[in-house]
Amino acid sequence: MNKPIVIFGAGDIAEVAHYYFKNDSGREVVAFTVDQEFLDKKKLSGLPVVPFEKILDIYPPADFDVFIAISYTKLNAVRMEKFNTVKKLGYETASYISSAATILNNDQIGENCFILEDNTIQPFSRIGNNVTLWSGNHIGHHATIHDHTFVSSHVVISGGVTVGQQCFLGVNCTVRDHVNVGDRSILGAGALLLSDAEPEGVYMLKETERSRVPSTRLRKI
Repeated sequence: MNKPIVIFGAGDIAEVAHYYFKNDSGREVVAFTVDQEFLDKKKLSGLPVVPFEKILDIYPPADFDVFIAISYTKLNAVRMEKFNTVKKLGYETASYISSAATILNNDQIGENCFILEDNTIQPFSRIGNNVTLWSGNHIGHHATIHDHTFVSSHVVISGGVTVGQQCFLGVNCTVRDHVNVGDRSILGAGALLLSDAEPEGVYMLKETERSRVPSTRLRKI
């Protein structure tokens, strides 16, 4: 039997995670937890928010699992650190995989993953631990996404691609087949990667400029 879940975090992503677990997992969330210094509310979504420093006493690992609901802050380093901490404390970490995702890789998916609706994960691909796949991504066959990486929405990771640890892939970016993305790389919104990316690379497109012609002068709209 699956144990109840305590969500680490009390921000927007934690609230979203609670919604998905509650409505599409069969798992019960019983509380949220944050470090004492960031504890600024007693309840979220009707559930208690407790200091992480007291979690062992209140929600021991023998009876509860943890889900780390943190974004890509500091290139996912904060989420990675909390994942490692709860594992050292003896907790199992829960994953959420949407019932509206297409999973064809024989569940080769690690711990503490957050995989939302309309993701397509093709055969022979592998997803590491503590990976977030926001909605609507394509993960091609034989692709690998390593631990602690955050993939936003409508990203295309083609067949045979390897994405390193602690990467961030922005909305609508595309990675060509058999390309390697080095650890801690950032691919900005709309980026197109056609060759290997060295570790800690940043690939950004320029923002669309405003036209000199105001919208009120466009007669065809």
